[in-house]
Amino acid sequence: MEHSSVKRVLSGIQPSGTLHLGNYFGMMRPALELQADHECYYFIADWHALTQLPDPKLLRERVRDVALDFLACGLDPERTVFFRQSDVPEVQELAWILSCICPVGLLERCHSYKDKIARGLAPNQGLFAYPVLMAADILAYGSHLVPVGKDQKQHVEVTRDLAIRFNHQYGGNLLVVPEPMIREEVAVVPGVDGQKMSKSYHNIIELAGEEKPMRKKIMSIKTDSTPVEAPKNPDMCNVFALYKLFATPEETEALRQRYLGGGMGYGEAKQKLFEKYWEHFRRFREQRAELVKTPDHVEQVLKAGALRARAAAGQTLAKIRQAVGLI
Repeated sequence: MEHSSVKRVLSGIQPSGTLHLGNYFGMMRPALELQADHECYYFIADWHALTQLPDPKLLRERVRDVALDFLACGLDPERTVFFRQSDVPEVQELAWILSCICPVGLLERCHSYKDKIARGLAPNQGLFAYPVLMAADILAYGSHLVPVGKDQKQHVEVTRDLAIRFNHQYGGNLLVVPEPMIREEVAVVPGVDGQKMSKSYHNIIELAGEEKPMRKKIMSIKTDSTPVEAPKNPDMCNVFALYKLFATPEETEALRQRYLGGGMGYGEAKQKLFEKYWEHFRRFREQRAELVKTPDHVEQVLKAGALRARAAAGQTLAKIRQAVGLI
């Protein structure tokens, strides 16, 4: 890197379906903000998606849609290395090497695997070894920082453990020991039913959609039965929680007072939310519509990003191969 003070950031997103407000506020927008003063490596985790054996055609479509959404949201492929995970085979080689120093007990303690099995996913080796591949994703590029939610912090701890073990076994500082970047201020984004917004709960508000269906979806957000004339508690309202994500502090406070003052139905609050949502993603919808017309351009962006990613991963692997005796 040109400046030692610049931190390299690594983050990935699975192509698991339509991206929604939870993805945007929880991962996408923070990731895009980091472009300004960090060296960012962002990838679409199609290898990780295979643990749930998606339909091949559907997987390809979802990878394309994630690429479209990130580029339309403002990802700059000149500034940020943006690529498909499966276009960097060096990561799989590193994952195998790491798996040979990874204690089984370390993986058995990972709560993500237990949670997914409890939810009915079929146990397979890919699901069990997911943290090792995630570690390879992080370590291959010499990443310093890994933005994650609290539920993924354990996987970064596994990565740190494996990097420290490798460095201790083979000597020196061959692998950068990364730090988790936990964004404590990111609130849980509620879905239309009040639960955490998630595709598995079928309660999402998509980033892209036609105006009438999206207005209908927002107008369907679950609220209580407080009469129009009565004061309402904004801090217990899903509509207000979503509105705060889009509005300025002044606009948020003005709507708060409308809640507390009474005389406003939830329908009015939902309309205000829809207007904010629709305007916020106006530029995104326009950009995405243009990108859809140029699929070759999107593919070129991913391929160019993969070349840059492979160059960085290749430097790491050259040292690792030498250390373990493969050269």
